[in-house]
Amino acid sequence: MSKVVIFGASSGIGLAATKRALENGFHVRAFARTAEKMRLNHDCLEVFTGDALNRPEVSAALEGMDQAIQCLGIPLGLSMITKPVSLFSDATRVLVPEMEKAGVKRLVAITGFGAGDSESAISFFQRLPFKLVFGRAYEDKSIQEEIIRSSSLDWTIVRPGVLTNGPATQSYRVLPNQENWKNGIVSRADVADFIVGQIDDTSYLYRTPVIVGPSF
Repeated sequence: MSKVVIFGASSGIGLAATKRALENGFHVRAFARTAEKMRLNHDCLEVFTGDALNRPEVSAALEGMDQAIQCLGIPLGLSMITKPVSLFSDATRVLVPEMEKAGVKRLVAITGFGAGDSESAISFFQRLPFKLVFGRAYEDKSIQEEIIRSSSLDWTIVRPGVLTNGPATQSYRVLPNQENWKNGIVSRADVADFIVGQIDDTSYLYRTPVIVGPSF
C-alpha cells in the first residue's frame, strides 16, 4: 500500500482523512503543528509535528512518501474577514517545489466550492454573503489552485461544499463537470472518503471535482 503524508492532519478533513486512510491500510504520516496532540494510535501512523510554511520540515515530511494530501484550514472568525489570507498559497509555494524535488508526484489538495473557476457557479443569492465571509480565504485558495495547476505534479483538486461534522454516508455526489457544479452540504467524513479513494486512483487526475451530499 502507498505511503501518504497528510498536511493539516490534526483536525477537520485532515483528521478524518487520516482515520480513513488508516482504516484502508495505508501508512500515514500525519503532519500538523499540533500533531503530537492527536489522540490516535495505530501501527501504520507516524506523527510528524511541523509547520507547513517551514521548507526543511516539509521536505523532511516528504522523505520516503509516495503521495501527499493537503488539507489546510484556518479558523472561521473575524480575522478571516478583516485580514489578508495567504496561508493556502504560501504553504503551496513551499509544498509543490519540495514534492517536485523529492519525486513525490501525486498530490490531492482540498480547496472548496467557490475557488478558482467554480466561483462562477455560486448562486446570485449566495454570492454576497460568500464574498463577505469567505472572500479573502477563497481568493487565496484560487491562487493555491493556480500554483498546483502550473506544477509538474499529478494533481487532483477537491472542492467540497458546506462542511459538517456529520457521519460518513458514502452517498455523496461527485460533480466533475462545470455545467453540473452546485453548492451543497457534505460531511467532512464523506470528503475524507473521497480523497482517500484518490490515493491509488487516477480517475480524477488533473480535474477539480466538487463534492456535495446526497440530493433529496
